[in-house]
Amino acid sequence: MRRVKSEIYASVWDAIADTPEQAANLRARAELMQKIAAIVKENAWTQAEAATHCGVTQPRINDLLRGRVSRFSLDALVNIATAIGRRVHVELESTL
Repeated sequence: MRRVKSEIYASVWDAIADTPEQAANLRARAELMQKIAAIVKENAWTQAEAATHCGVTQPRINDLLRGRVSRFSLDALVNIATAIGRRVHVELESTL
């Protein structure tokens, strides 16, 4: 029987990313997607309605609501948030 070496990561993003920079980008995109999805839910928009409000297609909203992080850039998510009347605020925190 072969032994498998276990590793412990601070987050799932750290586990799947190749670098800390990639993990930070994934984390930021996922957080922004969750906030946009919460706004869609709060407004009880259908996917078609959300697409109209967000300025994207219904399949893009479907990807967003299903958490398909790899299909969105930070730029695209900022544009969606702006389209629904939100301002994205960036805050830097020390990791040390």
